[in-house]
Amino acid sequence: MNKILHFAIFPALMWMWMLTPVAAQEEYSAANEGWMVDIEKAHEESVRTGKPIMANFTGSDWCGWCKRLTASVFSKQEFKDWAEDNVVLLELDFPRRMKLPEEIQQQNHSLQRVFKVTGYPTVWVFYLEENKENGQMNIVPVGRTGYKNSVKEFVDDVEQMMAGG
Repeated sequence: MNKILHFAIFPALMWMWMLTPVAAQEEYSAANEGWMVDIEKAHEESVRTGKPIMANFTGSDWCGWCKRLTASVFSKQEFKDWAEDNVVLLELDFPRRMKLPEEIQQQNHSLQRVFKVTGYPTVWVFYLEENKENGQMNIVPVGRTGYKNSVKEFVDDVEQMMAGG
């Protein structure tokens, strides 16, 4: 039987979400079409659809393996079709040559700490649930993966996680 771990997101992150100006986030978009950049919007979509969030921690403009993952998996129509039916896509970027809006940088760094991401690409699949007692958000992890050579290999890995195996 799988244990489901709950990780409390730092209260500061929760406050940051509530105070982040929406207009600043709308100006910035993900490097990959169809991916969200705002955890709160991804959470809303996850709740609405019942799908888990798939967060791609990436260095889009400098990380060679990240670029390869995008080219071999994320840019393929087969992946896009699968993702539309199965997950909510969230890009958490750490570029070197491009400056992200400050609130997005803070969000991404906070989530990097929470998920203990030390290398790129790292892809986490998870749900967010609100703790009714204290109002904090809990992360319910499904699993983690990284670079895969093909859409099939990547999707098979994620589907195995989602199936509990």
